[in-house]
Amino acid sequence: MIIDKVEEFCLKILEKIGLKALANWYRKHQEGMRYLVFGILSTIVNIVVYTIFSVVFLKGMANETLKVNISEIAAFIAAVAFAYITNKFYVFNSKTNGFKELAKEIASFIGCRIATEIISILMMNAAVRFNINDIIMKIVSNIVVIILNFVFSKILIFKGNKK
Repeated sequence: MIIDKVEEFCLKILEKIGLKALANWYRKHQEGMRYLVFGILSTIVNIVVYTIFSVVFLKGMANETLKVNISEIAAFIAAVAFAYITNKFYVFNSKTNGFKELAKEIASFIGCRIATEIISILMMNAAVRFNINDIIMKIVSNIVVIILNFVFSKILIFKGNKK
């Protein structure tokens, strides 16, 4: 897989520049490190889509709360699609047998992500209410969401579906 090759290439660079211990540590904690890498990428997808909606598509919208909520939902959909694919295939190496098992996995994933999205929306609405910059709060809420999503993915969603 290309992800494996890129990852190994980067680890070899670390070894060449004298950071072999770091490369070995990464290999030992590969699942968590991959989750962190793809979590960061998912967060970037989330923030970019949020910003595009907030600053470009919905610029000048009179109702700030509605603007934030629409932007948040668009960002959520994009990030969840990206996160499910990367978590299933590259982080947790999940294998499902048949449509029913796949549907259950997807439903669990989406359900947990909806729960953390509600937390994010509450944080974003608090930003509007207390006049806190929404982009800064978006970053803070994503840190909280990443931690919760890892716990849910590890314990509830991909727990027994390893290849």
